[in-house]
Order: sequence, then structure tokens, then C-alpha cells
Amino acid sequence: MHRLLVPSEQLASDSPVLPKEAANHLKVLRPKDGEEIELFDGCGKSRRFSVGVSGKGFRLAASAPTCTAPRAPWTLALFACVTKGSRWDWTIEKATELGVTRIVPVVSARTIVRIGADEREAKRARWIRIAEDAARQSDAKWIPEVHEPVSFAESLPLVRETTCFVGALTNPPPRPLLQELIDIHHSPFPDSLSIYVGPEGDFSPEELAALVEIATPVSFGSTILRAETAAIYGVSVLKSFLDCR
Repeated sequence: MHRLLVPSEQLASDSPVLPKEAANHLKVLRPKDGEEIELFDGCGKSRRFSVGVSGKGFRLAASAPTCTAPRAPWTLALFACVTKGSRWDWTIEKATELGVTRIVPVVSARTIVRIGADEREAKRARWIRIAEDAARQSDAKWIPEVHEPVSFAESLPLVRETTCFVGALTNPPPRPLLQELIDIHHSPFPDSLSIYVGPEGDFSPEELAALVEIATPVSFGSTILRAETAAIYGVSVLKSFLDCR
């Protein structure tokens, strides 16, 4: 079933008028007369509508009541240093599909991509659109919060708000991420988890020292992963563990 993102108030109407972007998307989809689509607001609510096709365009009629998907009892954040080009777009897309609740883009000392203060809001707006599209295609009911890009120093207070695991090479070598999760499973389990992934050139020694004071270093396996692969690996392990609780 095709899905379109709309403002929350549109779901209350039995015959909503789609905003321009959603209307253009529906036109591209070319639905058949009587076909059902789903409108969702990205904040847990969705509703099915029947499409009426005429020479004047499309008319929507409600075919089901509004459904509300409860928010998960936990939060899952991804702190990731911004990677080059389409790799970062891919990271946002896949993290959204996997169900993260927050994405924090970080510009660290060795991050290749540099983002000026005057570019932050425009970058964030574009990344939000990528997350919205990923949520639409993956049947997600909630769209993650996409934070504006921050410096490494600015990320640390946000890390302190969660139980964070950082993929890092330390001495002695860190334990696997899953093993760390199993060990805390028997304690009062935190309701806010996060994973922190460095840039292509890894963290600087100073950054790693600052992180391991407030986050648990973990291993992502025996092979060397690209930064974007490490991000999705970490999110996948955390989400799988949360889904089994």
C-alpha cells in the first residue's frame, strides 16, 4: 500500500486536502479509482483512505479510523561522524528503517566533511527529508529526530544523557557489543541507549579519551568496517536486543 506523509491535522478529516508535496507524490503514483492509500504523520498516527480518480484530480475518502502506534518504551540514538556524499544519506535511510529514535550527525577532528555554522540548518532540513522518505517506504510510524550537525565537543553532553557504546580500538581490546548488552540485561536496564561511530580516519586520541570516560568501548567484530557499515552494524545489534526484551 502506498503511504504519504501529511500534517497530523489532515488525519482528522474524512476528506483531507493533501499538501503540495504529498499531492505531487500521489500524482506520480497514479493510483486507480478506489485504491486505498495510507496517510501518516510520522508521530505514530496513520489512517487509510480510498482514492477517487476524476478528470479534476484525486479525491480522498476515509475508509478506516485513525490508528495510533504507541512510542517504544526506550530510545535509541545514533551518534555518527558525517561521511562523504551518498554514504551519509544511506546511513540516515537505513538507521530510520531500523527504528532509531534520534540521529546526531557529528563533525569530529578527522571528519572529512566539514559543515559551517551557516550550513547546519539547511543540511538538517535535507536529512529530515531523507528520514521522512525512508519512514514512508519502510512502514515506520515514527520518524526519528534528526539533530542539526554538531562538533565533537557539542556531542558529549548529549552522550551523557544516554547509556552509550562507542565502537573503538582500545588497549586492552574491548568486548563485543552484544556481550556488553547481555551483561547489563540483568541489571536495571536503561531506557535510553546509543551507539557512537567515528569517522573514516577514526577518532583522535583526545576524542577517544573523552569518549571512554562517558561511554563503553565495544568491538564490532574481527574485520575492519567502513564508518557507515559500523553505524548500521551497531544500530542493528542494539535494536535486535531491544526487540527481544
